[in-house]
Amino acid sequence: MAVIALTGGIGSGKSEAAKIFAELGVPVTDVDVISHQLTAANQPLVKEIEAQFGHEYITPEGAMNRPAMRDLVFSDKNALAKLNAILHPDIYAEAVAQMQQHADAPYQIVVIPLLFESPRYLKHINRILLIECEEKTQIARIKKRSQLSETQIMAIIKAQTPRQKRLELADDVIENNENVQNLRKKILSIHENYINTCILSKTIS
Repeated sequence: MAVIALTGGIGSGKSEAAKIFAELGVPVTDVDVISHQLTAANQPLVKEIEAQFGHEYITPEGAMNRPAMRDLVFSDKNALAKLNAILHPDIYAEAVAQMQQHADAPYQIVVIPLLFESPRYLKHINRILLIECEEKTQIARIKKRSQLSETQIMAIIKAQTPRQKRLELADDVIENNENVQNLRKKILSIHENYINTCILSKTIS
């Protein structure tokens, strides 16, 4: 059984790629989904976040206020470290538990947006699949789906591992500068390779 880490910069199309893999019957664990679940209304970690950061970072419904927290952690590295200390152990534990549930699958996908910033996951990974796109495409996609300004978007992009470094560390790369249909074709191709061999030689799509 192979564990494929799916990663990429913000706006690269990771979620759409993960959705396509899931439609193909591949087990998918997504650490962002886990993060949202653990910081939803009335979850235990929310109480700890409120104790550490204050009620202004909690929504009226009792969930973590993600926009407010995002603004804070991108302007305060200490706040980011404090939040990570609260969230990451539980996210990691749940991700590993989900991976273990899929141990009998030919291969599984684990979506880890900040894989290169989170080395604790690497010991579980056989290959790294990188979804990449041009910066202008990233910006356009993020603007379309969120209320973030271009300044905020660029701050997020610059805080992530640089494109060239991601390309150097990845085993497989899908360039996703076009539409969903094109992305689907590339994923179908790499899925067939994964199914047939589980572990591939390095390929670039």
